[in-house]
Amino acid sequence: MAASMIPPSAAPAFLARHGWKDAEILPLAGDASFRRYFRVVDREGQRQAVLMDAPPEHEDIRPFLKIADHLVAHGLRAPRALARDLDKGLLLLEDFGDRRMNPVLAADPAQEQAAYEAAIDALVALHALPVPDVPPYDDAALTREAKLLTEWYAPAVGIDVDDAGYEIAWRRSWDGMLARTADRPVLVLRDYHADNLMLLDDGDLGLLDFQDALAGHPAYDLVSLLQDARRDVPETLEAAMLDRYLDRTGVGDQGAFLADYAVLGAQRHAKVLGIFTRLWKRDGKPHYLGFQPRNWALIERCLTHPALADVRDWFDTNIPASARASAWQDKAA
Repeated sequence: MAASMIPPSAAPAFLARHGWKDAEILPLAGDASFRRYFRVVDREGQRQAVLMDAPPEHEDIRPFLKIADHLVAHGLRAPRALARDLDKGLLLLEDFGDRRMNPVLAADPAQEQAAYEAAIDALVALHALPVPDVPPYDDAALTREAKLLTEWYAPAVGIDVDDAGYEIAWRRSWDGMLARTADRPVLVLRDYHADNLMLLDDGDLGLLDFQDALAGHPAYDLVSLLQDARRDVPETLEAAMLDRYLDRTGVGDQGAFLADYAVLGAQRHAKVLGIFTRLWKRDGKPHYLGFQPRNWALIERCLTHPALADVRDWFDTNIPASARASAWQDKAA
């Protein structure tokens, strides 16, 4: 077993205290954060659960619990907490099984339409709920995320860029969007995509990775799902799912909504280009570089929208074609 997936030393005692003495602890997954996941199997009763190890020096599990409780209380499927030790960063969670949406669709593309319809319908339900007490997805948060591109991506490809002009261009693009969001924000899970959605055996959709949720624009999770950094979503499917969302939510000014969708898409892709570079440079996870060409294709498509004219001009001036998708082809291979 890789050292990174050896169970934490406190796990056996934690499990024993909560009725899982001598349970088998099997490596399940790590992610882009410091969190690790293990499957716990009760040797006698064959119960299963998931152990989250979130080291307190790096992770705070209280936001996860807060949002999970909110989602479950309103009829959505987040993993229920079966036991917790906040001091050691350990959570025992309901096990949603192994049918993660992305690998399921890779094995059986015929399920794609139905899976995305379920994901859209879950967003419709989520956006009809009251918003819990979470911070706003405001100018400061959007700017901090967008700057991951200038802080991590630009140095990695060896270019100097206009930082001040970058911030100004983004603010011009999302001023109207933020004004529209202020009237009725929704809970934004922020990583709503096929690798964080579970196709449950009972037909429901399981939600994962929502601990960083904020109050913001409904288009953010929509674009996370339909312009996925990790898998190709056909543009025809994207358009159909956008129509499904707009029809079911009764969005009034669809032109403004689609402009906001493009702005938030470009902002997210800029952020992800920076994050994936940081995961390579700082955290020693080079496999994320394989997603960079897709992210460039996505951001360049978003930048064609008139709402992003200032941002597009900045990219054209500051990031040459040689420092975009082609810069990652060898590394991606």
